[in-house]
Amino acid sequence: MKQTMRQILFAAAAVGCVLTAPVTALAQGLFDPVIKVNDRVITQYEIEQRELLLGVLNVPGNRAQLAREQLIEDRLKLEATDAVGLQLGQEGIDNAVAEFANRGNLKPDQLFQLLAEAGVDRQTFLDFIVSGLGWRELIRAKYNGRVSVSEADIDKALEAISGGGSVRVLLSEIIIPVPQGREAEVQAVAEEISQIKSFDAFSNAARQYSAANSRQNGGRLDWMPITNLPPALRPLLLGLAPGEATAPLPFQDAVAVFQLRDIQETGYRAPDIAAIEYAAYYMPGGRSPETLAKAEKLRGEVDTCDDLYGVNYGQPDELLDRVSTTPAELPRDIALELAKLDKGEVSTNLTRADGQQLVFLMLCGRTPAAAGDTSREEVSMQLRNSQLESFANGFLEELRSEARITNQ
Repeated sequence: MKQTMRQILFAAAAVGCVLTAPVTALAQGLFDPVIKVNDRVITQYEIEQRELLLGVLNVPGNRAQLAREQLIEDRLKLEATDAVGLQLGQEGIDNAVAEFANRGNLKPDQLFQLLAEAGVDRQTFLDFIVSGLGWRELIRAKYNGRVSVSEADIDKALEAISGGGSVRVLLSEIIIPVPQGREAEVQAVAEEISQIKSFDAFSNAARQYSAANSRQNGGRLDWMPITNLPPALRPLLLGLAPGEATAPLPFQDAVAVFQLRDIQETGYRAPDIAAIEYAAYYMPGGRSPETLAKAEKLRGEVDTCDDLYGVNYGQPDELLDRVSTTPAELPRDIALELAKLDKGEVSTNLTRADGQQLVFLMLCGRTPAAAGDTSREEVSMQLRNSQLESFANGFLEELRSEARITNQ
């Protein structure tokens, strides 16, 4: 019996050696380095795990090759984040996992269960998340100050796809205030100006009669899409030849004349505007030198429409209007002033209360008709992320070119 037991134990030990020897050899093969990126290694196990993960995510292409490439990039990214001492908090990692799971309408536990059923280790997925999250944080910190998205960039992104071009116009303007009791006199001057055909003569008249800030430049305005202008004014301008001027146009407390200097049809179609938001701060004193000086000082102190709430703090609410409306519902004089402005810019050409109040007019923003339901902030963020991605790709290529990458 003792001999039989001894034989059984010996046989079991022998079988155990036979069964465990290949497993040990396999384990050594799986966890041996197969790629070295500078001083960091990648094992065969990691490559196979990443390949399984790519399968769960339904990533097309050669997953074995893609797994190797992604892991090399992960090592470069981790080295870069470690170099600046960037550390991720557990809360940030948990939020990233939850966000990833939510894309598939899953909770994190459900996601990990799905991965486990496919043979993907929990740590494999966490390594994947941490690498991407840390890299994004590094890129934001390194390049955020170099990202620039203009209002024109957002407008183009929101533009409705159109096969045609759009008209832009080059105008000169003369805005003449109408003091009470002098309406006929101002109208006569405006009618004389509307007969001017010479660019120089119109500029001289602007310097003499216009109350607009553009008078310092002879009334000359920059190119603008005709869609920025009030709908009622567009056909009047399209009917002019360069050098011709409109008939006098009555505004509140003013009369305006516009001269067409040039007109072009462009390949880019500026979007029609669905809504315009502006703020109007009414300053007592009209166009007196003191009030104009205060307005110029204020221009240098405010950057957004929200800043005007602080300016009006402690004063009557009726001194500040914040309006969002369609272009067709804008008063004509306000519409024309806003047409010249970009977001955050200011006009002080208008008055109210028979000239007793100066209108400090600021454009808060425009919403193109093609994207009336789309947030400009969302589009801006998308454009910023696109620029950051470009910076990230360039930085990654730089890291790759400087790295020592070898197969083991």
